[in-house]
Amino acid sequence: MNTVLSSLHIRRVGIDTWRENVAFLHRSCPVVRAAGFQALAKVTVRANGQSIAAVLNVVDDEAIVGPLELGLSEEAFDRLGVAAGRDVTVEHAEPPPSIAALHRKIAGERLSRDDLVAVMRDIAAARYSKIELAAFVVATNQFELDRDEVLHLTEAMIAVGRRIDWQHDVRGGPVVDKHCIGGIPGNRTSMLVVPIVTAHGMLCPKTSSRAITSPAGTADTMEVLAEVELPLERLQQIVRETRGCLAWGGTADLSPADDILISVERPLAIDSPGQMVASILSKKIAAGSTHLVLDIPVGPSAKVRSMPEAQRLKKLFEYVAQRLGLQLDAVITDGRQPIGRGIGPVLEAHDVMQVLANHPDAPQDLRQKSLHLAGRVIEFDPDVRGGDGWRIARDILDSGRALAQMNAIIDAQGRRGAIPDPAPLTFEVTAAADGVVIGIDNLRLARIARLAGAPQVRDAGVWLARKLGDAVRQGELLYRLHAHYDTDLSFARRMAEQGSGYRIGRAEDMPHDFARNGAAA
Repeated sequence: MNTVLSSLHIRRVGIDTWRENVAFLHRSCPVVRAAGFQALAKVTVRANGQSIAAVLNVVDDEAIVGPLELGLSEEAFDRLGVAAGRDVTVEHAEPPPSIAALHRKIAGERLSRDDLVAVMRDIAAARYSKIELAAFVVATNQFELDRDEVLHLTEAMIAVGRRIDWQHDVRGGPVVDKHCIGGIPGNRTSMLVVPIVTAHGMLCPKTSSRAITSPAGTADTMEVLAEVELPLERLQQIVRETRGCLAWGGTADLSPADDILISVERPLAIDSPGQMVASILSKKIAAGSTHLVLDIPVGPSAKVRSMPEAQRLKKLFEYVAQRLGLQLDAVITDGRQPIGRGIGPVLEAHDVMQVLANHPDAPQDLRQKSLHLAGRVIEFDPDVRGGDGWRIARDILDSGRALAQMNAIIDAQGRRGAIPDPAPLTFEVTAAADGVVIGIDNLRLARIARLAGAPQVRDAGVWLARKLGDAVRQGELLYRLHAHYDTDLSFARRMAEQGSGYRIGRAEDMPHDFARNGAAA
């Protein structure tokens, strides 16, 4: 029987528990004694006709919560939506309705579509604790989802979130998007593809993520230039005005169950193919996309390490997309090194704007890859012949139309002013010997950039002076660290000195083309 105590008052506790509802009770609170609550117990909190599930933390410090108060973390307080000081009741929570399905998956059983819809509904409603979420993530990774389970998981993620319908705006035409599976520092191609394809006249409502374990997400870099946290109604208005946007997807609530699962997957470093496919495609379909170009980078320190692995992943994406009515063009690209010269929001924003302005110092790898992907998106236009997309994209960029379109999108979203200079504290990482750059470790450079402060410190990060195939002399610059704080620079410098992430060798030791490295364009 659930025990309820109604004489508690809500207290907002300023703790960010990241996608988890947490409630706080003082150890001497009468409800703790009466109900036998223990730390990490799951409880139901009710106030003013609203209710949430939460994980209980028991505290001893009255500065956090008093004996007759129920504290709520920021996430829980926002979800409950009731003012501080209001009366609140708390009781033992019933197990989530889908808990039996979770137990079956832990045992290695296959889950049906109804099972997965129930699990996603409970996850979206925050009825699962982080422990239970971790169990689901690990189980679906250990007992790999078959392709129909991946399809059903994608459908389930879509079913429990919001969906945007743009068909009135395109009158049957394509709603396009471009997405990369991630893992490559820099690589800010979306910020070039969107203005190019929308200047062509296509509708491209791009919602992007913030960084969790990387030095910058597209939303972090775009936020250097413009506001990205846009209410759904405002986002729709901007897209109708400019035919595109580059906004953070978190405010749209398009795939809330996936957002919660990501908060567990990333710390566990689990990114299984099935979860990746469901995560990406659910968000694209929920955002109203009908046509998607998918970038799958392949390289020794990318998420996908070999061509066979890339082809398997491509086929899984194509299987699910086809059955959900999404036209998909999956492109396998060179993931052996970062794209562009900057790693970190401000440094990447400089790269993007240099390419848009056709600046002579603009990074050519970022320009060429963006044109390649934008061309593939443009070829979704039924009036464009196959093979003409790259030329059209190049003409739009070279003519300045892409820059003008990007400025229109920035102004519509809310311009933030001039791009700041990179952070002032620097350290130069140099070559230990003469030779040629034959290898660059994406993961290590990303970690070094994060230690320098990115993305939280937006002008921190890494600026690359050398790329694969470049000749270098001993003592010449490989890359420069930028930091705002001495401690950040010290941490990043120490890691760079332990291992720069660059391999210097003989020119003949490096594959001369992408195909020899295990992938093809």
